[in-house]
Amino acid sequence: MKLSQSFEDYLEAIYVLEISKQKIKSVTISKMLDVSKPAVTKAMKELFDAKYIEKTPYSPIKLTKSGREIAKNVYHRHTVIRDFLINTLGVDSNIAEKDCCMIEHIISPETLRAMENLNK
Repeated sequence: MKLSQSFEDYLEAIYVLEISKQKIKSVTISKMLDVSKPAVTKAMKELFDAKYIEKTPYSPIKLTKSGREIAKNVYHRHTVIRDFLINTLGVDSNIAEKDCCMIEHIISPETLRAMENLNK
C-alpha cells in the first residue's frame, strides 16, 4: 500500500501522541489533525487493514512495527525541516510548522540530508 500524505499524517499523529504518553483515541486524532471523526474512523480502518495499526473496540489505537517505522520516518523529516526553517532560515515557528507539514511528504532524501548537515 502506497501511503498518501493523509495516511502519513495519521500515522505521524498517532506517533506524536504515543511519545507524549497520551491515550490514542479517534477523537484525539480528529482534534489534532482538525478532521472529522468519521474521516478518522475511515482512515483507521484502512490503516488497520494494511496492518499499520492495531485496534480493538473501546481500546487505544497502537502502531504496529511497520506503522511505527513509517511514523518515525515522517516525524523525523518533519522535525529536520521545521528546525531548518526556524534555525537556519529564521522562519517564524508558526509558519515553519505549517510549511514543514507540506514539505515533509515530497522532500528528497538528498535534500533532507543536506538540511540535517546544515542543522548540525
